[in-house]
Amino acid sequence: MSYEEILWPREKERLYPLLRERLAALLEGEPDCIANLANAAALIWDGVPELNWAGFYLARGEELVLGPFQGKPACVRIPWGKGVCGTAAASRQPQLVPDVHAFPGHIPCDGASRSELVLPLFDPSGRVAGVLDLDSPRKGRFDREDLLGLLGAAEVIQAACFGTQKKGIEQP
Repeated sequence: MSYEEILWPREKERLYPLLRERLAALLEGEPDCIANLANAAALIWDGVPELNWAGFYLARGEELVLGPFQGKPACVRIPWGKGVCGTAAASRQPQLVPDVHAFPGHIPCDGASRSELVLPLFDPSGRVAGVLDLDSPRKGRFDREDLLGLLGAAEVIQAACFGTQKKGIEQP
């Protein structure tokens, strides 16, 4: 599929359904997970305002390893249970962090990041396969509406990359 320039709406109630729709169209029929994650990171980066990092960490044993992303170079390995990403993976729960400096054990990959939203992604057996990680330079950038909207995007990515339909992703 070729990429068409999108005029992204600023209203979240319009943005997230459009993001989900575009992700589904972009990833449809492509079996390669890395290619899908790369395109998903690029589309999220393009569509979601006020991000300084958007990408994925993939579960590899007892750690998360950097996957496709958009933004500055990032930490390559994150231990399970450490930082916001490792906490999302270990707890199997989304992490919405309004102020990363107030998060115990935050791992500062980009010093400009002030808030973070991390969503775990699951394989067909229900194991954590990775996480979708979004950072913003604005404190308090993410709210419940962002979380719910991006859960829809995560479901599309999870289905395209790991062959699962909603299994494991729970709304907090």
